[in-house]
Amino acid sequence: MARLRSLNVGMPKDVPWQGRTVHTGIFKYPVDGPRMVRTLDIDGDGQGDLDGHGGEIRAVLVYQCQSYDFWRRQLGRDELEYGQFGENFTVDGLPDDEVHIGDRYRIGDAEFEVTQPRVTCYRVGMRLGEPEMPALLVAHHRPGFYFRVITEGHVQAGDKIIRTRIGRHRMSVAAIDALLYLPDRDIGQLRNAVDIPALSPGWQRSFRDLLDAAEHPKRAGEPPAGAQPEGWAGFRPLRVSRIVPESTTVASIHLAPHDDTPLTRPKPGQHLALRVAGAADPPPVRNYSLSAAPSDSEYRISVKRETHGLVSTYLHTQLRVGDTVDIASPRGDFVLPEDRDDTTPVLLLSAGVGVTPVLAMLHALAAAHSKRDIWWLHTAHSAAEQAFADEAHRLLTSVDRGHEHVYYTAESPTANLDPPAVAGRINREALAALGLPANVTTYLCGPTAFTTAMREALMHLGVESDRIHTELFGALSAINPGLTDVTHTPPHLPLGPVGTGPRITFTRSGLTVPWSDEYSTVLDFAEACDVPTRWSCRTGVCHTCQTPILSGTVRYRPDPLEPPMPGTALLCCSQPETDLVLDL
Repeated sequence: MARLRSLNVGMPKDVPWQGRTVHTGIFKYPVDGPRMVRTLDIDGDGQGDLDGHGGEIRAVLVYQCQSYDFWRRQLGRDELEYGQFGENFTVDGLPDDEVHIGDRYRIGDAEFEVTQPRVTCYRVGMRLGEPEMPALLVAHHRPGFYFRVITEGHVQAGDKIIRTRIGRHRMSVAAIDALLYLPDRDIGQLRNAVDIPALSPGWQRSFRDLLDAAEHPKRAGEPPAGAQPEGWAGFRPLRVSRIVPESTTVASIHLAPHDDTPLTRPKPGQHLALRVAGAADPPPVRNYSLSAAPSDSEYRISVKRETHGLVSTYLHTQLRVGDTVDIASPRGDFVLPEDRDDTTPVLLLSAGVGVTPVLAMLHALAAAHSKRDIWWLHTAHSAAEQAFADEAHRLLTSVDRGHEHVYYTAESPTANLDPPAVAGRINREALAALGLPANVTTYLCGPTAFTTAMREALMHLGVESDRIHTELFGALSAINPGLTDVTHTPPHLPLGPVGTGPRITFTRSGLTVPWSDEYSTVLDFAEACDVPTRWSCRTGVCHTCQTPILSGTVRYRPDPLEPPMPGTALLCCSQPETDLVLDL
């Protein structure tokens, strides 16, 4: 009979790690006597990172004595003691390949339900001094698992463990873990996984996405930041065919191929990465939205001249018709889905030059003769600085159910304009006065402060967060779980001697730096440059660090358990083979 061998608890604390500080609850130690197990935790226990651990679904972490025996042999670590894998319950029995998601167990006075495997996380490697531990747990099918508490009660070491119910579809912890993290997934298993009510919501969402990709490969979607495997690789030279002023600060640049070779047709809302050789050395790379109707013969980007903008100033003052600019294939997941039968109201909400991607969406809706309610809300500094006023108005009058509202922050009165504009800013009160439907799908683009305020205002008015889609051209928000001393230093050259390896360009951070072999991975190198990064496992398992490659190639050491999507790289276990341009 299975039995609880050790009950382990520990409160979160700050610990040093690679020159930084991590707030973590991974340090657990055995305790004697009974402890009360509650819905969210065990008396005397806590979690440091509630995004990845803890909460009602992950209240108790379980690991097996038999896995300890395995790792003692595998790692040559006879000193491993219970609690060192961060588990609350060290159990004799309950192997990962026999315990099912949804199984229920009685231990002492309490009853528990299995909800998911352990989340792969760098902190278990930190705790054990084995950095590759997250990958090893998955590769050897020994992740451990989480309980949620069905009935609160006291438990203690020595208690018997009695199974009271078997989970739907009898999918084991090891099978579920492999289904998420390893390649060659079985579509039947994916269908079963999404039909397990006890499985945690996060894992269910992941499996639904994987199932949708397997059943509908043509609409499987882009990687997190929008790599486009169907486009061309690297950069392609395009000719400047026209330059058109759109306002006192914005100009449109039309780009066409040098021959009759068609371009990749973009999705409405996507952007181009430009490598502008004439602006500086090394050539800087910048992202600009496509602002016209999707086309395979010509692209249009629209650029605002920024006061201290190196590239925008060059494009406005020195670029000429006939010049050549290197372009990466259209990319981005801020896109309007192509669904002619969709009748959901849509809100296109922008400020300043943020109008460009939503204008492309408006073009697509007008071309499709959409029957949707289309709300067009735009704010500009003044009429002189409002780009595409006539173009947007013409498109909105061509659809059956267009609603146009324009706001000027520095101009009054506005009644003589056609259409009339409102003096002031879009805010929560202005949105409330419009009577927007709660089921409106919103596409939002503009300065960071504007998009943050608009998202909060829309959610306050009852629009669900998953209906609000936001474009962001600057650095993505960092995902560095557990770090407490994250700084917001602007990206810079790393300290020490300049490297002699391939040049790495971080496009969102506006930085190009030669690689140095002093660093183990591209992720380590990016962190040394204070480029905002996203990671969790740091061993090629979770794919949180998956980043689109605009050009160049990488090699892996070690190889990830599952290759990343085409056109992307896993930064946590890769090094550059050639000059590398990353959407980071």
